[in-house]
Amino acid sequence: MASDSDSLEREKGTHSDPQEHAAQHFLQEVGNRVRGARKRHGMSRKVLARESGVSERYLAQLETGSGNISILLLRQVADATGLKLQDLVAESDHDTPEILSILELARRASPSQRADIINSLSGMLDQSGANLKASRIALIGLRGAGKSTLGQLIAEDLKIPFIELNREIELDSGLAIPEIFSLYGQDGYRRLEQRCLRSVIDRHSEVVLAVAGGIVAEANTYEMLLRSFHSVWLQASPEEHMERVRAQGDRRPMAGNPAAMNDLRSILESRQQHYANAEMTFDTSTKSVAQCRDELSKVLSIRLERDK
Repeated sequence: MASDSDSLEREKGTHSDPQEHAAQHFLQEVGNRVRGARKRHGMSRKVLARESGVSERYLAQLETGSGNISILLLRQVADATGLKLQDLVAESDHDTPEILSILELARRASPSQRADIINSLSGMLDQSGANLKASRIALIGLRGAGKSTLGQLIAEDLKIPFIELNREIELDSGLAIPEIFSLYGQDGYRRLEQRCLRSVIDRHSEVVLAVAGGIVAEANTYEMLLRSFHSVWLQASPEEHMERVRAQGDRRPMAGNPAAMNDLRSILESRQQHYANAEMTFDTSTKSVAQCRDELSKVLSIRLERDK
């Protein structure tokens, strides 16, 4: 026979506090999202702990819905001020009171009013869009397109710095690119690529940046690049791509791989539609380095001067 205390416990369970239930549900959702993000990036909990500086023990608690109560307290503050939690924790120097006010107004607006807001802001941004790109130039394309060679020369002509994004990634991680792929895989490399691209944008309003050809594989990173740089797709024929790489002393594309040219054609075909989203296309085929430098420097000088 059940005791009175047992009955009381069952009654308490039946009439649990709705706020407590909502809080637990929220913590569970946070945990699910953290765990989902970790798995999407192919990270173990140990790797995430090292990358984030958060202990494995806390990550385990977070992923199982037992996160720190301070998360709930911050959520209560957000609710009380009419904001969303992400408004309080978003890491951006641009989340000024004015922007938070715009967000709040947009949430209260009807769908048609939101469309008007978007159209109005888009029109204003289109008129000053050049300022978002400043004097930043990004060279994209396959290996052997001339990104590093032309990038250095064009930067000299324009009297602005030249940066190779892969070099920034190596400096940031303390590892060579092959080691990054070996230890963290492609997902780990893509995370570093995005972080270093954002760092270049934050530090330089004038720069010529050469990026790896596979940057188009991560949509968010590529969108950031197109939005923040005057982008130039350096084109060349597959044969010239291969010959230039070999001329640089890199025999890997051909070593033990008779189908290397077919592979190169396939890669170019799969990326072509993404490269075509660049602001400009410049064909380096059958041209000398001096010709490419002269033509591209003139075009970019005019573009930057026009946008000032």
